[in-house]
Amino acid sequence: MLQKIFATGIAMACAVTGYTQSIDSVTAVAETTEEKKPFLHFSGSADVYYKFNFDKSAANNYTSFTSTHNSFMLGMASIKAEHQGDKVGVVIDLGFGPRARDFAYTDEGITQAIKQLYISYAPTDWLKLTAGTWATHVGYELVDPQLNRNYSMSYMFTNGPFTHTGVKAELSTGKNSLMVGVSNATDYRIPPSDAINRKYLIAQYSFVASDNLKFYLNYVGGKAPDSSKSNQFDLVINSKVNDLFSVGYNGTVNTTKVWDGQKNNSGKQWWGSALYLNLDPKPWFAVTLRGEYFSDKNQFKIPTGTSTGANIFATTLSANFKKAGFLFIPEFRVDNASQSIFTNADGMSKKSTASFLLAAIYSF
Repeated sequence: MLQKIFATGIAMACAVTGYTQSIDSVTAVAETTEEKKPFLHFSGSADVYYKFNFDKSAANNYTSFTSTHNSFMLGMASIKAEHQGDKVGVVIDLGFGPRARDFAYTDEGITQAIKQLYISYAPTDWLKLTAGTWATHVGYELVDPQLNRNYSMSYMFTNGPFTHTGVKAELSTGKNSLMVGVSNATDYRIPPSDAINRKYLIAQYSFVASDNLKFYLNYVGGKAPDSSKSNQFDLVINSKVNDLFSVGYNGTVNTTKVWDGQKNNSGKQWWGSALYLNLDPKPWFAVTLRGEYFSDKNQFKIPTGTSTGANIFATTLSANFKKAGFLFIPEFRVDNASQSIFTNADGMSKKSTASFLLAAIYSF
């Protein structure tokens, strides 16, 4: 009887030991699986569009990427590779086509294909350091077309910074985040040899009031290669009212002191304000109405040919039809100016113009 008890106990011990080893093995495999990360993550996009200006003039466009009339056009082909380790990551983001060329307007040759190229290091959960070239933090709109609900760009996007090349530190705690950095002059990946000592200060403070309300206060300022000095302050607000309706806001003001060969003259200022009303009635269908007021009374950014400069109110209505990674955007836009900065087919100047475009975008 005693032998049977010992035999039974030994058998149960072996079974428990084997089961425990099995559980440990499964746990180890699970932990290994959870810790394993893909070596590279790839994403990309491509876009094409057709635009028709009702005044039959390609010159009736003062914003980025769509300066055409009655033409089928290529936008940009992008490919982005990302690798993220435990603390160190790298991003290589390349773009090819007219949109990428305009985005990297200060570069020449193959460097125009570099949209972003940076290395980041996160020593702690609340701090990340980045060095390289990255898209600007200023503004509501982005260079990648699939990330915007309007296809044509705002005046503020066109006149604001596109990229920064330098170093930055990002600190986050709770609902608050702060970014500060030093960069080359705005949009210069490779600064001119006579301007290598001219640097810009960049900064962003963000506050997440809730999942439905976020604020971003942005700054960029410094001395440009032409010796002019500028300061730009920018505010972005994102608000989700409900599952069907959301609102975006962007306001910006830029003051620039122009160098006349001896000194920086008094500041010339331009500013803008835009409201984005977003409606999403269906997962496959959305509508966005953008209303933007842009003021440039000093003719600093818009060549009006007048002595008083111009103010512009632009209204853009865009529909978004979505299917997996495909996005189709029909868009109607009207620009009204305080001065005659537009022209008709006969070359006569006028204060307003209208255009229609169709854009097709695929992203993965």
